[in-house]
Amino acid sequence: MTTLAGTTDTLTRDALAVLQPGFAGTTAPDWLLRRLDEGLGSVGLFGRNIATAEQVAALTARLRAERDDVLVAIDEEGGDVTRLEVRTGSSFPGNHALGAVDDPGLTRAVAAELGRRLAACGVDFDWAPAADVNANPDNPVIGVRSFGADPALVARHTAAYVTGLQSAGVAACTKHFPGHGDTAVDSHHAVPRIDADATVLAERDLVPFRAAIAAGTRAVMSAHILAPALDPDRPGTLSPRILTDLLRGELGYDGLIVTDGIEMRAISGTYGIERGTVLAIAAGADAICVGGGLSDEETVRRLRDALVAAVRAGDLPEERLADAAERVRALARWTTAARSAGTPLAPDEEVGLRAARRALRVTGAEGFTPLSEPPYVASLSPAPNIAVGDETPWGVAPELFRLLPGTETGSFTGPDAGEEVLRAAGPRRVVAVVRDEHRHPWMGAALDTLLAARPDTVVIEMGLPGAAPRGALHVATYGAARVCGRAAAEVVAGA
Repeated sequence: MTTLAGTTDTLTRDALAVLQPGFAGTTAPDWLLRRLDEGLGSVGLFGRNIATAEQVAALTARLRAERDDVLVAIDEEGGDVTRLEVRTGSSFPGNHALGAVDDPGLTRAVAAELGRRLAACGVDFDWAPAADVNANPDNPVIGVRSFGADPALVARHTAAYVTGLQSAGVAACTKHFPGHGDTAVDSHHAVPRIDADATVLAERDLVPFRAAIAAGTRAVMSAHILAPALDPDRPGTLSPRILTDLLRGELGYDGLIVTDGIEMRAISGTYGIERGTVLAIAAGADAICVGGGLSDEETVRRLRDALVAAVRAGDLPEERLADAAERVRALARWTTAARSAGTPLAPDEEVGLRAARRALRVTGAEGFTPLSEPPYVASLSPAPNIAVGDETPWGVAPELFRLLPGTETGSFTGPDAGEEVLRAAGPRRVVAVVRDEHRHPWMGAALDTLLAARPDTVVIEMGLPGAAPRGALHVATYGAARVCGRAAAEVVAGA
């Protein structure tokens, strides 16, 4: 395929241009730099690639020294899903908290500051915002990643987020089309199915995407979900009806379409990543996100070769691949121009904390005396979903320790969690931190046990506040970001 560096044939360069692979480590491996020279158009950053903002800036500079128009993408939603602050927790409260405040100007300001920080690190493409309408409160993968359950609310905040992020010169990627909110299955594991009729989908799930398109979103990410009302046979990522007829045709979208991670089991476990990649491009996708655990040169080679072979076999029109590659390059031109034009935005370092404080819903404050002695913080911890990951700390213990030195903490799960907390806490005041209590019967039972024995227990809900407030004080944060924990700790300690 390749003779000398930089002389790769057009077909192979186009096949590389549509791939958005990740990689291992905090510096660019030689294979990645070589593929950039051969035509690779994008690189995706994940938590494994990030140590400090300075390190990310050096990494992106090295990538652009090899190819100055490379798109550097990141899965940075803020809130629970953070890569830039994967080891500390996010400085931004996340979508559900912003929806709870319902101030689009605040959402725009949060997204602009997030974009400013990404741009300062050399990142110019963000796989955000999530525009999913959280119609199913038991959704295992969206939850607080959504602005809410009301389509109009989600639409206005999606548009505000897109506008704010792109004001910093960072391309927004609105996801997960045609909407992942009404699912009970995580597409990281299997193919979710949405059985709503076409009218419901149009009046609910598609509303935020229409708003994002009107706001000028530079990219849209497809979802690996089956919506039989739209296509009874193919999930969104592989469906010409959904990507070409609906998104391009009916909604009039002309920007980049990128897939969700092609390695997710909804695609890899059903079609395989090579066939899935070919079908996605044929369906109308322009770029293939290759994230997750696939981060090696062999994966890039396999997907490149699958696309080239499909064109040569007549299974993928060469014009479709060329069109997809050109859309990637067009977005790269936009981000390159944005980097070189204008003055960087003024910093607003505290906007995330202000938003987190405004989002709090506090029940029982009238009769509550703030804590003055260090408590025992019991985190009732469910298994994290793959999108959030298990690297990012959450909770209120670090912030309460800062305000009340001597605070102790432990993590608990399972049917005996309540009794275990009581034994661990001893005479200390208990602060119970939960996440989606309504989705986890063991968690509700643990709170029953705690409140029966210790009615003065403080309860902090850091997921969806689907269960009725209870405890001596109940604080709903609408997310588990670091700033959400700080805002809740301030209330508990009277700060």
